[in-house]
Amino acid sequence: MTHIAVFADPPRPGLAFPELVASSPLSESEAADLYAATLKDTLVAAHRSGGDLLVNYRPDDLLAEEFVGEQSAEAEVRALAADALDSTDEARFEVQVGSTFSARAGNTVSHLLGEEEVNSVAVVPGTAPLLTRQEIDSAAMKLRRREVVLGPSERGRVHYAGFTEPIDFEDAYTTPAIETLTDRAIDAGHEVGFLPAKTCIETEEDLCSLVSVLNARAKAGRVVPEHTTTLFREWGLRVEEGVEGPELIRE
Repeated sequence: MTHIAVFADPPRPGLAFPELVASSPLSESEAADLYAATLKDTLVAAHRSGGDLLVNYRPDDLLAEEFVGEQSAEAEVRALAADALDSTDEARFEVQVGSTFSARAGNTVSHLLGEEEVNSVAVVPGTAPLLTRQEIDSAAMKLRRREVVLGPSERGRVHYAGFTEPIDFEDAYTTPAIETLTDRAIDAGHEVGFLPAKTCIETEEDLCSLVSVLNARAKAGRVVPEHTTTLFREWGLRVEEGVEGPELIRE
């Protein structure tokens, strides 16, 4: 059974999606709401899968002082998880350890595989609302045959990284992460499998892609991530062709 470590930040204005705020019509507060929605949908998918959910949150002492709130990061993430899930009794909450994402991911994977002797561990960012229960379970099957399974995202990023054996995680998420992680896996003598590509949100380009996909799926009556889709409907988001390409529009 795979332990799915969802990496979560407290949904605070300025901390959530800074690149998106700089390039899109969304305010810092709205970007924080969007982060909360995508994190909820990611948690729901992980919780409904056949794996064990680990909510790996970034504590206040790993945040810049300007992003430290009155409520602790742990309390905010726990409250968000409680709002998203039917019950958090089976979810495990652990603090992230490390100065970079690569280090924090490596510490989590190494601890679970080594000290807790679990069979497999997946690292999932809380910004991939298109990740589904079926995909997580499919990845678990792939991890029975290969030591590393990766889910690509735009511009060389990954929305899922599963491991049954450790790799060298120092700077392992260096751009393009999909290649860097593959190189580290091969260097360790591991076989690598891949999942279909899914959008992770970081920039306006990513958001345009996600809005288009969710609008299309909703029109076709297909399953969509509830929290993110509801927020897009409330904001009236759609995509049109602009002067420099696809452009996000608010009705």
